[in-house]
Amino acid sequence: METSELLKKVRRIEIKTKGLSKHIFSGEYHSAFKGRGMSFSEVRSYQYGDDVRNIDWNVTARTGDPYIKVFEEEREMTVMLVVDVSPSSYFGTNEQMKNEIITEISAVLAFSAINNNDKVGILFFTDKVEKFIPPKKGKQHILRIIRELIDFKPEGKGTNLGVALEYLNNILKKRCTTFVLSDFFTKDYETSLRIAARRHDIIGVHLFDSREMEIPNVGLVRVLDAETGQRVWLDTSVKRIRETYKKWFQDNLDYLKSTFAKTGADVVSIQTNESYVNALLKFFKKRGR
Repeated sequence: METSELLKKVRRIEIKTKGLSKHIFSGEYHSAFKGRGMSFSEVRSYQYGDDVRNIDWNVTARTGDPYIKVFEEEREMTVMLVVDVSPSSYFGTNEQMKNEIITEISAVLAFSAINNNDKVGILFFTDKVEKFIPPKKGKQHILRIIRELIDFKPEGKGTNLGVALEYLNNILKKRCTTFVLSDFFTKDYETSLRIAARRHDIIGVHLFDSREMEIPNVGLVRVLDAETGQRVWLDTSVKRIRETYKKWFQDNLDYLKSTFAKTGADVVSIQTNESYVNALLKFFKKRGR
C-alpha cells in the first residue's frame, strides 16, 4: 500500500474510533475493567462508620487516637490485543470484511485504554506468532498499532490460537486485560486458554459473517479455502452439503463458547452486519454490573 493511502486510512480510523472511545466508551470501559487492586494512599482520623479492619494500629498507638488506612484503586492496567490475521479474516459479504472490523474494534479499545492511562500492546497471529509489539502508552504508539493493523502482511496461512496464547503466557508475567479478536475457526486451544485465564483477564471478540453460518442454495460454485489454498467445485443445491457445512460452523461456535465458559473467560460474538458499537456497549455494561 502506498504511504499516502496508508496515512489516509490511519487518519480515517483515528477520527472514527477516537471519537467513539472518548464520547461513548470512556465511562463503560472504566467500569468494566478494573485496575490491579487497591493501593495504600494515606492515613486519617477514624470516623464513625469506618471499617475497623482498616485501623492503622501503629499510628493509633503512637498518637493515642484511632487512625485508619485509606486505600485507592490502582487504575493503570496493561491491555493486550491478540489479533487473528489469518486469511479467513479477509472475508465479508457486507460493507466491511472481518479484518476491517477487527481493525476498528482494536483501535476503539486502544484509544479507550490510553484515555484511562493504560498501556496497550498487540500480538498478531496465524498458525504462528507473526509479530509482537510490547505495551506502551501514548497516541503515537496507538497510531503505530493502527498502521500495522491496516498494512500487516502475514506469512502463515492457518490459525492456531493455542500458539498465540502460549506466547502471551511466556512474554507477559504481570496480569493484563487481553482481547482476542478472531473468527475462531480453530480448536485445541483449551489448555492454553485455561493457563492464560488464570493469570490474565481474557475476553474473546468473535467476528463472523452471516454467510459463514450456512451456505445459500445457489447451485454449482467454485470455492476457495483461504487457509489451505484448495479450490473445489461445490454443488450447493445438495441439502446434505449445506447441512454438513452448517454443522461445521456450529461445532466451532459450540467449542468456542464452552471452552471460554469452562476457563472463566468472557466472549462476545459480533456479526459483520451488526453494529459492533452496540455489541461492545452491551458487553461493557454487563461486565460493569
